[in-house]
Amino acid sequence: MPRNYKSTAVFIKPDPRFGSMLASKLINKIMLDGKKSTAQKIFYDALDIAAKKLPEVEETEEIFTKAIENARPTVEVRSKRVGGANYQVPREVKRGRQETLAIRWVVDNARKKKGKPMAQRLAEELIDAYNGTGASVHWKENIHKMAEANKAYAHYA
Repeated sequence: MPRNYKSTAVFIKPDPRFGSMLASKLINKIMLDGKKSTAQKIFYDALDIAAKKLPEVEETEEIFTKAIENARPTVEVRSKRVGGANYQVPREVKRGRQETLAIRWVVDNARKKKGKPMAQRLAEELIDAYNGTGASVHWKENIHKMAEANKAYAHYA
């Protein structure tokens, strides 16, 4: 790497089972207190549970890929102050942020469910997102509705 290269990006490696960067990001989001092996176990157990409940899916990797795809927002609203008033301005979301938001929503909504092991909760959330239902997809739809409602302020972007 050249010496003058300055990046704030975190360099992450693909996960061991699928070789996927998306899976690695999801595992990192699940991880608490630096316990990556525990986070990996939760993620892979969740995928195994989801694969049993979705027998029509051939590739296990397809479950989390499609789940994240279904939870990704294409637009969001950002606050913009114009002449003493705050407007919610709809903006397009960059690909990396779409992925990050989708992963955050899936993991956070799985954490909100109580009374079951994390792998079970994550599996349920991934199945719901895969099917286009569930809290993560609902969150995305709410953001899209908000952006649609505030389309009049798009010229402030």
